[in-house]
Amino acid sequence: MDVIQTVILAIVEGVTEFLPISSTGHMILTSSLMHIETNDFTKLFEIAIQLGAILSVVVLYWKKFFDFSKWQFYVKLIIAVIPALVLGGLFSNKIDALLESPLTVAISMLAGGIVLLLIDNLFKHPQVTEEKQISYSKGFAIGIWQCLAMIPGVSRSACSIVGGMQQKLTRKLAAEFSFFLAVPTMVAATGYKLFKTYKTHPEILKDKHNLALLGIGNLVAFVVAMIAVKFFITYLQKHGLKLFGWYRIVAGVIVLLLIWEGVITS
Repeated sequence: MDVIQTVILAIVEGVTEFLPISSTGHMILTSSLMHIETNDFTKLFEIAIQLGAILSVVVLYWKKFFDFSKWQFYVKLIIAVIPALVLGGLFSNKIDALLESPLTVAISMLAGGIVLLLIDNLFKHPQVTEEKQISYSKGFAIGIWQCLAMIPGVSRSACSIVGGMQQKLTRKLAAEFSFFLAVPTMVAATGYKLFKTYKTHPEILKDKHNLALLGIGNLVAFVVAMIAVKFFITYLQKHGLKLFGWYRIVAGVIVLLLIWEGVITS
C-alpha cells in the first residue's frame, strides 16, 4: 500500500465513520477496487485508522468529555462498551475473516439500507432529549445494538443510532451518544488490534513505512471526520435517515453487480 492509497482510504474513513453507511465496509470495497492486497498490515490499518476519525469527536465535544464533575457520563460509556469488549474478544478471529469479504459487505449494506428506510417511522415519539436522561440500562442496550456492527458493512454508527432511537432517544441525541460511544469502543478495538499484531507479527509495527502510513492515515481521517460530523448532525435533525438507507441499497446492488462481473473479488 502506498501513500496515495493511504490518503484515499483515510478520506473514505473520515467521510463514512459517523455516517450510517459503514466505514469498514467502504474501506474494504475501496481496497478491492484499488487492488490492495489483503494482509496483516491492511487488516490492522482498517481498524487503527478509525481511531483518528474517532478522536475528532473528542475535539468537537471536548467540553463534554472533559467535564469531570459529571462522572455519570463516563459510567454510561463504560457500561455501553462492555458488550463490544466481550464479544469482540470472543470472536476476534471470525471478525478478521469477515474483513476479507466484499460479499458480506454488499449483503449487509442492502439489509441495513432497508432498516434505515423504516426506522424513522418506527420510532416517531422520542422521550429522551438530554444525555442526563439516558439511564445505565439504556446505555447498555445501545451497546448491545452496537455489536451488530462487528459484521462488516452493517455500520457501527447505524446500529448505535437505531439502538438509541429504539430506547426513545431523539435522532440528534442518538447520533451524539453514538459519537461518544465510538471513543472507548474504537480505542479498545485499536489497542487490542495493535497488541495482537505486536504479539503475532511484531515486524509490522517495526517497519517505518507502515508506521508512516498509519500516521498519515489517522491524520487525514481526523481532519475529514471533523467536517463530516458537523454535516451529519445538521442533516439528521432536518431530514432523518432515509437518504442513507437508499444510498446503502444502491451501493449494495452495485457491489453485487461488480462481484458478479469479477471487478471485485468476493
